[in-house]
Amino acid sequence: MKALDLGNRKVFSTVFKLTVPAMIAQFVSVLYSIVDRMYVGNIAGIGDVALTALGVCAPVATIISSFGSLVGLGGAPLFAMSMGEGDETKAKRILANALVMLVVLSVVVAALVFAFMDPLLTTFGASEATFGYAKQYLSVYTAGTLFSLISVGLNQYVVAQGYSGIGMATTLIGAFANIALDPLFIFVFKMNVTGAALATVISQFMSFVFVVVFLLLKGTKCRLSFGGYDIRIMMRIIRMGISPFLIVATDSIIIIISNISLKKYGGVEADEWISSLTVVQAFLSVITMPMLGISTGSQPVISFNYGARNLSLVRKGEKCILGMCVAFTVIMFALSFVVAKPFVSLFTDNATVAERSVWGIRVFMIGIIPLAFQYAFVDGLTALGQPKFAVALSMTRKLGFYLGATLILPALLDVRSVFYAEPIADIGGALLSTVVFLVVFPKILKKREQLAVSEEENGETK
Repeated sequence: MKALDLGNRKVFSTVFKLTVPAMIAQFVSVLYSIVDRMYVGNIAGIGDVALTALGVCAPVATIISSFGSLVGLGGAPLFAMSMGEGDETKAKRILANALVMLVVLSVVVAALVFAFMDPLLTTFGASEATFGYAKQYLSVYTAGTLFSLISVGLNQYVVAQGYSGIGMATTLIGAFANIALDPLFIFVFKMNVTGAALATVISQFMSFVFVVVFLLLKGTKCRLSFGGYDIRIMMRIIRMGISPFLIVATDSIIIIISNISLKKYGGVEADEWISSLTVVQAFLSVITMPMLGISTGSQPVISFNYGARNLSLVRKGEKCILGMCVAFTVIMFALSFVVAKPFVSLFTDNATVAERSVWGIRVFMIGIIPLAFQYAFVDGLTALGQPKFAVALSMTRKLGFYLGATLILPALLDVRSVFYAEPIADIGGALLSTVVFLVVFPKILKKREQLAVSEEENGETK
């Protein structure tokens, strides 16, 4: 159980060893939703309606899991910086406070979803035909909120210590369990949509047990402890985590607004359009989630070396991360022309939904390569402890470019134009993020360098 040396001067090797397991873990985590949708879409007699219901639930489920990102991706850079500074006591306190935050958030979020479930589903695009199936799925899924948030949140602290393989195992355990349990509950036990949700909750529970046990083991570099709770530490975690939280949460808001637009402008074909968008979003997640594995999985390298004042390694690390993101999106862009039709066929045999889904995938791919710059630079700024820039850039892309296009285009053109909001946001957001990063990044490192010189001079004076 050996952790990576995050201060290793062979930066590409360290980034590669961190990101590959993170990419695999994120890719496999996508299977949670894809497998659910694939099996549900093939339920005899109700497949298309049930698939649309899952599309309605997807934003709510994503919002729930985003609270795990708030604490996990918010505290992990602070945790890694503390490790880089050699302050293990501080790192342990951050981890202990993160656990408490995850437990409290789990209870609060689950209670709110149960309290407002009916209006949420109606607002998010559930029709009379899909409402019942959507409520069945979301009710069971919400019951497992504690397992979901803790497994997602604490796993970031495992990776931040350099245990990339363990971090990957946490996700793989849950994903493979979900793949195995889905057909059992859906088809053998004939639980349909409820079975898909139950399989997901059981899988999340298994990941939850694994990550908690690992963090309690004696051999772990920084073990999970209890006590030392401090509201100031919690607020720092929230400030750092607000960017990744908003990135994930606003993804859900965008899907919700898109579903509403499709429902409004799609007429009698609205449910079919929502089904198509559900499939297209599933395909997009196959690209964006592994890329998120690159940009967030490699954050410990940036944060650790920033804390240790190894600024040359910070520069090299950011270049490696950007290069890997770009290379990955280029490959996936090319593959999309080959795999789009086979991918869509896994979800539906409805010819209209399938045709529109393949077309939608082509549209979404227009801006996928520029999106690599957005991910690398925004998460790089978060790793450097600069959430204000990351939040501003993320919100501009989502609530400026994407939301604006989603609301304006279908009113001026037709329902198909809703799909073009994605490439507009990806290209616009990438251009803005690149300009801001090129201006801000050198200033952040220069300030850190000056601080290091000042501390050394004060130390010599003393």
